[in-house]
Amino acid sequence: MQALNERSSSRDFIDKELTDQQLSNLLWAAFGINRKEINKRTAPSSHNNQDIEIYLTTKNGLFIYKVEEHALEKLSDVDMRSVAGKQNFVKEAAVNLIYVSNFKKLGKASIEVKRMTAATHCGFIGQNVYLYCASEGLISVFRAWINKEKIAKELNLPENYEVIYSQSVGYSK
Repeated sequence: MQALNERSSSRDFIDKELTDQQLSNLLWAAFGINRKEINKRTAPSSHNNQDIEIYLTTKNGLFIYKVEEHALEKLSDVDMRSVAGKQNFVKEAAVNLIYVSNFKKLGKASIEVKRMTAATHCGFIGQNVYLYCASEGLISVFRAWINKEKIAKELNLPENYEVIYSQSVGYSK
């Protein structure tokens, strides 16, 4: 109840890194495996498609969250936080989560249905992030004002992968 009461959107970031434990907890809360025996996640997905992949930008580079190992794979040493959004505060946030859908996992549905489904999945994940942030004294904002094509190019996304949303996380001023 306290996390729900304190959940809010904020763009008032300072440039301060999360601890490794905070980052680990954040990613697990977002879309980690919470029932290993049946490979289920902390956020639901339609038909258990689990189409969303989480990329993240930090001061230390670009990463992808490897869910099965609950680990980060470093993709670049370059600070690409500013790529994750059009607003100035994006480059100050400790972490920018970039939600990418693997449309192949969504079957033969139309592109409109795939985008709607992926957006819904991102909403579930984003809310988990908000609640974790509220419980940890961090701030967050879920964002659609992003340059999806630029992000996809920087992430070197394969065919049938699409950037859906981004979410900034960090400390408040």
